Amino acid sequence: MNLQIALALILIHFIADFLCQTDSMALNKSKSIYWLTVHVITYTIVLSIAIIIMAMVFNLNFKTAIIYALLNGALHFITDFFTSKLTSRLAKLPSKHWFFVAIGADQLIHYYCLMISFYYFF
Repeated sequence: MNLQIALALILIHFIADFLCQTDSMALNKSKSIYWLTVHVITYTIVLSIAIIIMAMVFNLNFKTAIIYALLNGALHFITDFFTSKLTSRLAKLPSKHWFFVAIGADQLIHYYCLMISFYYFF
């Protein structure tokens, strides 16, 4: 994987996971499978569109690109299922340090999933 692809994946993840996540998704995904699912579907749609564009730019296999996006949508669901519950509990503590550590760990897990699966798929 080259640096351009790695940086593109990080940017795409930021757009899909933060910019496209509504307040309702962010505040309710820890206690509602519905909102978690809406968030992950939105994330997966954005990732799918972006990875198709990347497939055209970097001459990647389209079928593999779609499978990659769907797999990472599933991995995102599993990760957020646990980390959103953890962060919602940590947010209630007087000190916010561990809340931000958990947010950082959540993002690190997402980046690892995106990068490692890209390495193996392409």
